[in-house]
Amino acid sequence: MNATGQKESAPDASRRVVWDVVASDIGPLLLAATDEGLVQVAFHATDAVRDDVLGRLGSRFGAEPAEAPDAPLLVEAGRQLAEYFAGRRRDFALPLDWSLSAGFNREVLRELASGVPYGAVVGYGELAGRVGQPGAAQAVGAAMGANPLPVVVPCHRVVERDGGIGGFGGGLETKRRLLALEGVLPEPLF
Repeated sequence: MNATGQKESAPDASRRVVWDVVASDIGPLLLAATDEGLVQVAFHATDAVRDDVLGRLGSRFGAEPAEAPDAPLLVEAGRQLAEYFAGRRRDFALPLDWSLSAGFNREVLRELASGVPYGAVVGYGELAGRVGQPGAAQAVGAAMGANPLPVVVPCHRVVERDGGIGGFGGGLETKRRLLALEGVLPEPLF
């Protein structure tokens, strides 16, 4: 308990986290998993990004993440991502560890994962309405920005109601490429 009587959030009791970096059509992706499932996908996995993400995961889970390119879940996640980028996969069939999101964010991300199929888009406001919070479009935007599992939980499919593509933690060019892959936008000319 802290000084105000609220329970402090402690790291998850020393949970094992494994990770690997895989190549993709949008650049290197860091994949991290716990025994529960895939817990993190990070874009642009340079050494600096990797170190930052692994530091945060280590703090959260109470143990230093271990590089494990042969971990079965990471191998399977890499295989499914490769199929997705090759146009041979529309849905991911991976166990997910939702422990890096909570409350409204988790509710929105779960609705997105189950309710917005490949090749479709949804507006921020519409997604807010689907989880019973009409008028919470900005909060949905914040949930998308905090999505620990992009691509697998397809936050790139959330767009502005006026037709704009909105923001994206992986960069707007990455969002455009993902939407083009799914047939929502035309392929870039160059």
